[in-house]
Amino acid sequence: MFSWERALTTLAAWALALLWVLPLAYAVWTAFHPSEYETRFDILAPLTLSNFADAWAQAPFARYFLNTTILVTMILVGQIALGTLAAYAFARLDFRGKGILFSLVLVQLMVMPDILLVENYKTMRDLGLVDTILAIGLPYMASGFGIFLLRQTFMTIPQELDDAARIEGTSIMGRIWRVYMPLAKPTYLAFGLVSVSAHWNNFLWPLIITNSVETRPLTVGLSIFAATDSGIQWSIINAATLLTSGPLLLAFLLFQRQFVQSFMRAGIK
Repeated sequence: MFSWERALTTLAAWALALLWVLPLAYAVWTAFHPSEYETRFDILAPLTLSNFADAWAQAPFARYFLNTTILVTMILVGQIALGTLAAYAFARLDFRGKGILFSLVLVQLMVMPDILLVENYKTMRDLGLVDTILAIGLPYMASGFGIFLLRQTFMTIPQELDDAARIEGTSIMGRIWRVYMPLAKPTYLAFGLVSVSAHWNNFLWPLIITNSVETRPLTVGLSIFAATDSGIQWSIINAATLLTSGPLLLAFLLFQRQFVQSFMRAGIK
């Protein structure tokens, strides 16, 4: 039976999808075609990879990729280490002030990172870490979202498994490593994908805290490249944009099923 409401909903969904994909389609078109086809569409236009070669040659993207890879890896390792220990403490240990401390963790979820830019910069300056990769990642090492997500997952693990491991003489770290972390793999995967994506694309804080090529991540390097090196050569700029966003797009296309399933299995209860 035909339904106008369903038809309008479907039409609106397709219209929104088209609006979302148009910028990406334009970037792909200009990146793979000569500059004279930046503003006109010709199905017979020749394909070229020279825009990618020019973009790679005009800026130290290899260094930017290395910096970004080091950055997101460092942040993820720190978040998983601190988040796992804190989550286990909040889920299984009893100590004074536990509720208050967990409430403070939840408060972090409501604080926008941009509010802390000035204070974070002062802290990094006092530590002598300005213009370092460590300074970019240090404010994000303790993730309130990660602690909360892991704590909720740990609470769903039967207490009997923890008790059995304790009876066998396993230490706290042993129980976390052998019991909790293996059973929380979907949660770690879901959080890891979100963390890498967020910090791969982070721009404002790295822009403020870095001053040199040796420490700039991809987002800052791309903005400087687009503003000064290439002017209005959109074909080269979009080629550089695809270079920086390509790894994330490829990872999502390859692991989208695991990404969705991991969130479904790691649902907050």
